[in-house]
Amino acid sequence: MKPHIGITDKNLKNSIDLLSLTLADAMTLYTKTRKFHWNVSGESFMEMHVLFENQYKVLEVNIDEIAERIGKFGGKTIGTMAEFAEMTRLKEAPNVYPAQKDMVKELLSDHEAVAVQLRKDITTSEEENSDAGTADFLTALLLQHESTAWKLRRYLN
Repeated sequence: MKPHIGITDKNLKNSIDLLSLTLADAMTLYTKTRKFHWNVSGESFMEMHVLFENQYKVLEVNIDEIAERIGKFGGKTIGTMAEFAEMTRLKEAPNVYPAQKDMVKELLSDHEAVAVQLRKDITTSEEENSDAGTADFLTALLLQHESTAWKLRRYLN
């Protein structure tokens, strides 16, 4: 059944499309963070192992909430690795296992890139899609990415 929540069908579709891109980015970042969690080594192994674990757990919750928001709008949620890889705006590096500091730099770069994109998506949600709820939802995600980026940046100072 189609939702009747004060958003036009066109804007609902636009919000679903935007959220699907956000979901693909979140899944890519989640997978990369898990990879680094599994493969981190070196002097601060345990600290970094736990740091990455905490980060992917936050992403896991976000992923579920993004997917559920798509469903609330009457959309179908993408769910295959092929779909995520096709839609993501982040880069992966198969068969590359960076050193600990480079893992931090890469995750920092990705969280900052997602933050930049979310700022654009918030504006699109508000101004083009007349979807204050999604703008608010994305703002909460933005705050988490800014916080994670700040923590990662502190390891590089």
